[in-house]
Amino acid sequence: MKSVTSTANLAFEPLFERQAQAEKIRSVQGMLQRFRTLFNLPSIIRNSISKGEYDLAVREYKKAKSIALPSHVNILKRVLEEVEKVMLEFKGTLYKTMEDPKIDFTSLENTVRLLLELEPESDPVWHYINVQNHRIHGLLEKCTYDHEARVETLRNETRERAISDAKWQQIQQNVVPYVNAASSTENNEVQVDLQSVEFPSEEIDGLKGRYIKIMTAVLVHHIPAFWKTALSVFSGKFAKSSQVTDTSANKSEEKVTEARYSTHSLEEVAGMIRKTISVYEAKVNNTFCDFDESCILRPFMSNAIQAVSKACQAFEAKDSVPHSSVVALRKVQAEITKIYIQRLCSWMRASTERISKEETWIPVSILERHKSPYAISYLPLAFRSVIVSGMEQINLMILSVKGEEAAKSEDMFAQIEEMLISVRLAFLNCFLICWYPHLEQIGADLSTREDWKNGYSDDQEGVTSASTYASVVDTHRRLLIVLSNIGYCKDELASELYNKFKYIWLQSRGKNEDSSSDLQDLIMSFSGLGEKVLEHYTFAKANLIRTAATSYLLDSGIQWGSAPQVKGIRDAAVELLHTLVAVHAEVFSGARPLLEKILGFLIEGLIDTFLSLVEDNRTDELRSIDANGFCQVMFELEYFETVLNLYFTSDATASLKTLQGTVLEIAIESVSESVETTPGHNRRPTRGSEDTASDDRQGSSVSADDLLALTKQYSSELLQTEMERTSVNTACFAESVPVEPIPPLLPKASYRGPMDPPSRNYRGSQSSGSPIHARPRRR
Repeated sequence: MKSVTSTANLAFEPLFERQAQAEKIRSVQGMLQRFRTLFNLPSIIRNSISKGEYDLAVREYKKAKSIALPSHVNILKRVLEEVEKVMLEFKGTLYKTMEDPKIDFTSLENTVRLLLELEPESDPVWHYINVQNHRIHGLLEKCTYDHEARVETLRNETRERAISDAKWQQIQQNVVPYVNAASSTENNEVQVDLQSVEFPSEEIDGLKGRYIKIMTAVLVHHIPAFWKTALSVFSGKFAKSSQVTDTSANKSEEKVTEARYSTHSLEEVAGMIRKTISVYEAKVNNTFCDFDESCILRPFMSNAIQAVSKACQAFEAKDSVPHSSVVALRKVQAEITKIYIQRLCSWMRASTERISKEETWIPVSILERHKSPYAISYLPLAFRSVIVSGMEQINLMILSVKGEEAAKSEDMFAQIEEMLISVRLAFLNCFLICWYPHLEQIGADLSTREDWKNGYSDDQEGVTSASTYASVVDTHRRLLIVLSNIGYCKDELASELYNKFKYIWLQSRGKNEDSSSDLQDLIMSFSGLGEKVLEHYTFAKANLIRTAATSYLLDSGIQWGSAPQVKGIRDAAVELLHTLVAVHAEVFSGARPLLEKILGFLIEGLIDTFLSLVEDNRTDELRSIDANGFCQVMFELEYFETVLNLYFTSDATASLKTLQGTVLEIAIESVSESVETTPGHNRRPTRGSEDTASDDRQGSSVSADDLLALTKQYSSELLQTEMERTSVNTACFAESVPVEPIPPLLPKASYRGPMDPPSRNYRGSQSSGSPIHARPRRR
């Protein structure tokens, strides 16, 4: 049996082995049949992904994950590892899809849903939010990079243009033949100081304005969409679309998803947006501070502010951005507006100082000054143009920064209040700190010149050859132009500009009260300045009038103690009057509103000069005045008062009475001395012919009443004739002045007071200057 068994084993051993192998094969074949889907899964998933059937790929993957695999079968584990590898690549593809800037909301929802079903390690929605946030930051940085590249390109072009111009100038200056010049230009490089090359500020500022507008467009285009996506995610709409419809199989996943969403909040997204706006704010503020002031009126800065203002309006729409971002962007707008307003205020002050140094002394036409009675120069109009240009821009900026959000924010209110205060101060300072000192300095400079007393000057310094013909050279007329500029600012320009722009700083927090204290301060300041300059002008003219009055009274060739018979107005009186005629013509054409005031001062000074001369020469040239001399003086004084009646002040009238009383006192003393030296002549004066009256007057005791009666007789007989004869000379004073003889100026009773010696204040005034300053001035 053992032999039989051994033989049988040798015969059937291969069969048994093949049977065992067959059983193993059948076992493997059964396992392969059982896990056939798993083995085909990698190729199926790849095919589904390649065809865009993402849902099918995810479904197959989840089916494979649900299969219970034997722990001892390694090949199945390797197949699953291959599947995980394919799905990992698929997840990467989905994440990259979310980074596509052109992805629509539906595709985004599908992508997030697929990622959530694949159980990603990180939150896909938060990943998308971070990607978009970084993308917006990247776009802002790209704007900065592009802007710097454009500026550098412009600078290079400017340098190349400077080098090209230098080469061309070298070629033009080269005297050798063209061939030699060309060869020398090739061999020798042109030396150009690139540090001194001036870059076009206007073009650079244009690039800066474009840079701000592009960055603002990035915010307006991307941040609202970014915020709406976040609202959809955190309001639950996105979460609902992300859930798998098979709730029985995915309740645990839903809980995991809700937990994942709870790790982030909507406030975190709002913080991202605030950081983005902070980056934007820093870039805009730095760029705004770099704008060139010479281009302040160009639209670059204002257009940039308008772009930011439009962005604020877009952000204020419902669910566009978080409220804190609206406030932050409004703050940016307020800050750059404040910078722009400060630059405008600085520009107004600098421009006022600049134009103040460009006086040409050319009076503008009556149409240019809008029929103003002041013959001003171009400076007040240039000053007006500067103020109007600056304030109109400021007004537009203030209106742009005021909005509904500003009405709700105390911080915005505070900033707007600060801006309004600075605008008001800048407006007033342009008048009081820039314009006022300029006018004061010009008046002081003109009054300290060596030739200012006579008004004539050959100095034409500061007057260009193109404007010499129309420029005023006379110092007194220049001083009158300054007076006209001051009067124009006081009476017209200050009130016009203040009333035009006061609503800018008065309409604050709904208030609209009208305060005229600032305007009154301006008017009072310029009134005081006008008085100062007017003193310089009247002082100069009073010196001329004093010289003419001295010639009239002392150097006219008449001996007052033995004067000829009164036959009319002497030529010396007409010459004296011509001095006032010249002043009248000068003031009438240059500063008509000041005519009455100036002539009033000068007439007061003229009468005071007469009184001073009479007192100072009472023991010399005027120690003796006979009846004819007294009548001549009194007649001409009456003539002066009749002609100049329109401009006679109460002080001038009082001084005239004092002068007439002094002359009468000297005449009576002279007549008394004459009677004492000739006692034989005691005839009583009788009414008769003029010759008889004159002879009787020389040798008789004559009372004050007799002298006044004689003066009245000459006045009634000659004044009307002399007024008509000299009407051409005095036509400028004839406005509303009657030519009929006026009532007697010196009634008997009126001379009892003024007969006393005049005040000693008049003595010594000749050596101290103009008589206007020797007595209190009427204000």
